[in-house]
Amino acid sequence: MNPKIIIVGGGAAGFFAAITAAEINPQADITILERGKDVLQKVKISGGGRCNVTHACFLPPELVKNYPRGEKALLSPFMRFSAAETIEWFGKKGVKLKTEEDGRMFPTTDSSQTIVDCLEQTAAHFKVKILRGYRVEDLEQVDNQWLVKTNRQSFTADKLMIAAGSSTAIWDLLHRLGHTIVAPVPSLFTFNIKDERLDGLAGLSVQNVFVLVENTKLKSSGPILITHWGLSGPAVLRLSAWGARVLHELNYDVKIRINWAGNINLEEAKVVLNDCKSTFLKKQINNTPPYNLASRLWQRLVIAANISENLIWADVSKKQIQSLAEQLTQGIYTVKGKSTFKEEFVTAGGIKLDEVNFKTFESKLLPNLYFAGEVLDIDAITGGFNFQAAWTGGWIAGQAMAF
Repeated sequence: MNPKIIIVGGGAAGFFAAITAAEINPQADITILERGKDVLQKVKISGGGRCNVTHACFLPPELVKNYPRGEKALLSPFMRFSAAETIEWFGKKGVKLKTEEDGRMFPTTDSSQTIVDCLEQTAAHFKVKILRGYRVEDLEQVDNQWLVKTNRQSFTADKLMIAAGSSTAIWDLLHRLGHTIVAPVPSLFTFNIKDERLDGLAGLSVQNVFVLVENTKLKSSGPILITHWGLSGPAVLRLSAWGARVLHELNYDVKIRINWAGNINLEEAKVVLNDCKSTFLKKQINNTPPYNLASRLWQRLVIAANISENLIWADVSKKQIQSLAEQLTQGIYTVKGKSTFKEEFVTAGGIKLDEVNFKTFESKLLPNLYFAGEVLDIDAITGGFNFQAAWTGGWIAGQAMAF
């Protein structure tokens, strides 16, 4: 059988599915419908234009822990196609990937265009048709085939795949067909904070920080980046991903508690500060930060503790040690709103996972309808994990649609 396959969405998952199906069955008639003028736009902007292809996490049980939504559903798919298979797939196409210290993997060219060219050229080699400017307006199943109506013309297909990302218009069509849509909310965002302790420190990063959201179970640790608008960095982004729905319900108006010393508690911090008092007797507090803390941040914490910047350690009182330890390990900062992380906007929400067969990524409700990518209620923290879910879903769906 040489099926006629329509794929809605010219992104990573859609291209991967099309190429996979075409490699298995070169006689298949495969068309990608893209509503915009360009395809693979998220690939182009990912990783600051370098494309964070995947992450060097090769054990599926460990890999799934990076998905706030989709952890259980993705375990079996990752057993079939995970980071190692992604590296091999691109390697066979002549694209080599490299691993950075934090585990993120990029093309050795450090250019997302390398990935875009690879996908477009491979799709062209297998004669996958790519139609730009085709906006899907209706979907209907007629006599075991799919009728796809667009703003330009209608198509029929034996197999239909939806890889249109977080498109509310497509979600509405799928909802009309009977699928449950988990309401979308933003994920992977930074915190807007106006606080004198952070003013003027944009660009400063702290490597080992513990953060929790007051009156919730949300907590995270890792590097934090101070920005012009507040806080970003892995620790904050992880909080935003796992707390996407909670923070949305709270209207992004919360208080967070920051421990700039990582896992050091208040009493332990007081011991260290008293050691500083013994060691740096005649030195100014301002000039002797503990825990390798950046001097500029330490100076702000000293001021917040109501300590004179000229005070020397020998003259510090117990009350001032207490106050300084609190600023260091228990500082409260008020979050008022959020900002998109770079250009990488990710949403939590989409097709309810219980309605998808993850052996094939096919709908359990409607035969010959497949999904992959952000159209599903799957999302991950930053680091290449969202793309890995797209490659995996596209590959498995492509395999299933090939015949």
